[in-house]
Amino acid sequence: MPLVRAILRHAGERPHSPAFRTEGRVLTFGELAAAAGRILHAIEQAALQTREQSVLAGRVRLIALETGNHPLFAAAFIAATSGGNCAALIDPHLPDSSRQRMKEKLRPEIVIRADGDHLCLDVPSVGQTLALETFDGSSAIRIGDDAEPFLVVFTSGTTGDPKAIIRDRRSWRLSLETGQEFFGIGPETATYAPGPLAHGLALYALVECLAAGAEFVGARHFEPRQALDVIGGAGTKRLVLVPTMLRRLCEQAKGAALTSVEKITVAGAKLTPADRSAAARAFPAADAIEYYGASELGFITVAGADDNHSPTAVGKPFPGVRLTILDDRGNNLPPGETGTIFVESALISEGYIASGDGDGFRREGRLATVGDLGFLDGDGTLHLIGRAGGMVLSGGNNIYPSEIEAALLAAPGIQAAVAFGLDDPDLGSELVAILQTNRDRFNRQALDRHLTAALPRYKHPRKVWLCQEMPMTASGKVAAGRLRQWIAEENGALERLF
Repeated sequence: MPLVRAILRHAGERPHSPAFRTEGRVLTFGELAAAAGRILHAIEQAALQTREQSVLAGRVRLIALETGNHPLFAAAFIAATSGGNCAALIDPHLPDSSRQRMKEKLRPEIVIRADGDHLCLDVPSVGQTLALETFDGSSAIRIGDDAEPFLVVFTSGTTGDPKAIIRDRRSWRLSLETGQEFFGIGPETATYAPGPLAHGLALYALVECLAAGAEFVGARHFEPRQALDVIGGAGTKRLVLVPTMLRRLCEQAKGAALTSVEKITVAGAKLTPADRSAAARAFPAADAIEYYGASELGFITVAGADDNHSPTAVGKPFPGVRLTILDDRGNNLPPGETGTIFVESALISEGYIASGDGDGFRREGRLATVGDLGFLDGDGTLHLIGRAGGMVLSGGNNIYPSEIEAALLAAPGIQAAVAFGLDDPDLGSELVAILQTNRDRFNRQALDRHLTAALPRYKHPRKVWLCQEMPMTASGKVAAGRLRQWIAEENGALERLF
C-alpha cells in the first residue's frame, strides 16, 4: 500500500494513536497527516519562487531534507515524498563542505533545514530562507505513480564524496509489503530505532511503522541509559539498530531484563555469539534477526536465531531475492567458490544520479551488484568474504579507506598515508591509519583540526602509527599486508601516535 494512502487511512480511523515520538514529543497519526499537509503547502508556495530546476528536472520536484532527527522529520518526509516530489536525505552532521557539494550535485528546488525546534525552507536559486511559520494553509498529500522517483539517499563513495542513489516508489512499496509479513509488523509493533533518519536503517524502520500504523520511537542522539528508559516507558516491542548500539544497551541493562521487547532487527554488521547471549539476557522475550543489504540493492539476506552464525555467514536470501556468484568473466560459480555477489530482485534501485566513481553498483542484465565478494554454501546460505572497494564496516558505518587516505594526504606534513580496518569485537572493524610524515611540518593538533573539518567523526582513524619509511611492493605500491603484520607483532618500525 502506498505510504500516503496508509497515513490517510490511519489518520481517519485512528487519529489519536501515536505515530512518531522523539525527545518526548509525540505526533499522532491525525497530527502527522495535518503537519505533512502544512509542510507540503509551504513547499509548493516556496517553489513558486525558484528559478532553476534540479538534476531531476522534468520528472519531479526535488526537496532536500537536511533536518536530522527532528521532531517534524516524519511530517517533512511525507510532504517531500508526496506525489510529484522526491526527497533527498542529507545528514546535517556531515562537514559543511561535503553537504555543499551534495547540494551542488543535486540542485534541489527546496532545502528544508532545522532551526531549533522549528523548520525553515531555503530556495537556493534565489538565496532566500523562509520560516515554516511564514506559510498559512495546507495541501492534500498525494499518492505518486509507481515509476516516479521519490527518494535519493547517499552512500559512501570509494573516492571520497558520497554517491547519490535514486529509488522509485515501486521498489519500496514491494519491499514494505514483503517485509511487513516477513518481520510480522502490525499496528501494535511499537519500534525504537535511534539511528540517523538520513540513513537507510532507521529511515526504513520509520516508513515500516507508518505504513503498518505502528508507533515509531526515535532519538536525536543515542544514549544507552536514556534509551532503556524510553524503551521501557513506551512499551516498545521492537528494536532496530546496529550491533554497537545493541551492545551498549545490553551493557547498560546490567542484568535487568526488558520483557516488553519481542523483536530485534540488526543490520550494518554481524552479531557475535556473545552479542546474542547478552541480548538474550537483556531482552529475554525477543527474537533477533540480522539482515545484510545495500542501499543500492535493498534487502539481500536475512538470518534468524536458528540459522548459521559462523563468522562469514550472513543468511539466506530475503523473500523474492535470488543470489548468484559470478567470476570475473561472468560465469556462475558452484557452491563454496568465492566470487562477486549478484542479486536479482524487484527491490533494486535505479542506480546513481550522476556518474559513479568506477566502483560500486552495476548491472549485468537482470542481475546487479555493489562488488561485494562471497560464496554460497550447500544449503543456500550466503557467506560475505570482502566488502566492495575494501570498505571498512565500523560500528554500522560504511567507510572507504581511499577517502580517509585522501583526507590524510591533504593534511600539512603528511607524505604518505594508508588506512584500513582491523578486527574489533565491539565495532566489527576498527579504522586505523599509518602515516609517513615530514617531521619538520607535521603537527598533531593541526592534523586533528584538519580531520574535524574534512570528515565526520565516525570516519576519523581510532588508532594512528607513524612510519619513517613505508614498505613497498615490487610494483611500487605500499605493502599494506606488511604494515598489518608490523602492527600485529608490534614492530619497532612503527611509532604509535595515538
